[in-house]
Amino acid sequence: MLTKSQSFTKRVFDLVLSIVLLPLLIVPILLLIIIATIDTKQFGLFFQERVGQHAKLFHIFKIRTLKNERHKLGHLDASATKFGRFLRQSKLDELPQLFNVLIGDMSFIGPRPDIRGFADELVGDDRKILTVKPGITGEATLKYKDEEAILSSQKNPEQYNRTIIWVDKVEINKKYVESWSFCVDLKLILKSIYRK
Repeated sequence: MLTKSQSFTKRVFDLVLSIVLLPLLIVPILLLIIIATIDTKQFGLFFQERVGQHAKLFHIFKIRTLKNERHKLGHLDASATKFGRFLRQSKLDELPQLFNVLIGDMSFIGPRPDIRGFADELVGDDRKILTVKPGITGEATLKYKDEEAILSSQKNPEQYNRTIIWVDKVEINKKYVESWSFCVDLKLILKSIYRK
């Protein structure tokens, strides 16, 4: 687990980088919100409850990509508008999470924050994942960048997610927490920027 000094270093880096990036990205974020509002006929900024550090709940910010209809795990892309699919594939829908980083709910690098029923139900050694703030990106996020496509090809996406993908993500995120360093975060940021 991260020491107090490591956690402090990580938080200072998050704070400085978010302060640098937000003035540069605030106009694109606002434009995407406006376009998404027109596209989905709902307010373009989407709020959803997620499990954060120490299993505390917070609201994650995203650009809205889905139509006003019910959707199932593994079928999100089918519910997304054409513009929404572009946002999801390019990850531009996650730009508003810079505000989550700024206010301290999230970090640039860490385990992706899940809805209730996953991280909050971890037990034993697996709960060390909850000692760090969830991230915009991370090793598990990069490995499963095509997660929606993987799930959509499964007969039972929910079961596959819980028994295969989620189990693997837990192991990846545990290793991240156990071997954290500032250099690891920098490398993951670069991998995220240049991922194919």
